[in-house]
Amino acid sequence: MSKKILILSGSPRKNGNSDILCDEFARGAIEVGHEVEKIRVAEKKIGYCRACYACRGTGVCAIKDDMAEVMQKMIDCDVMVLASPVYFYSIDAQLKAVIDRSVARWTEVKDKEFYYIVTAADGEKEAADTTIACFSGYAECVEGAKEMGIVYGMGTYEKGEVKDTQAMAEAYEMGKRA
Repeated sequence: MSKKILILSGSPRKNGNSDILCDEFARGAIEVGHEVEKIRVAEKKIGYCRACYACRGTGVCAIKDDMAEVMQKMIDCDVMVLASPVYFYSIDAQLKAVIDRSVARWTEVKDKEFYYIVTAADGEKEAADTTIACFSGYAECVEGAKEMGIVYGMGTYEKGEVKDTQAMAEAYEMGKRA
């Protein structure tokens, strides 16, 4: 059965290491017949949540930017891939803004399979613990969420360095299993 897969690539670097792993995940998923859309969050105009709660009861955010389009895709997908480089042991600001802004319609995001992709200059997986905890924290708020897997691109700093790692094959295979 074909699934709608949404990849939210938080990497601010186009063709950066986590972005490259997103493409490998997509390649595997497309190969088995899934519909895949990757959104490079840094290329969207998405402001931070201002906690004004104008959205309460209406589901309409007071900030008029690209988030409404992204939010609808988050609601409509079957599978959501959250990808981020590790920044000071957490997710990057671009993806965090998307997660926070989903508050306007978060109860409509239901029954998703979640996959996570993280990259870091640090070679130890423990360096990604807080990043994974941020992703898991979001999934915990999604009714019917299932965490399906994690790709770790550790020890990668320079752009493209991940191409020479096992993480490439893992991302591709995870995409095929999605």
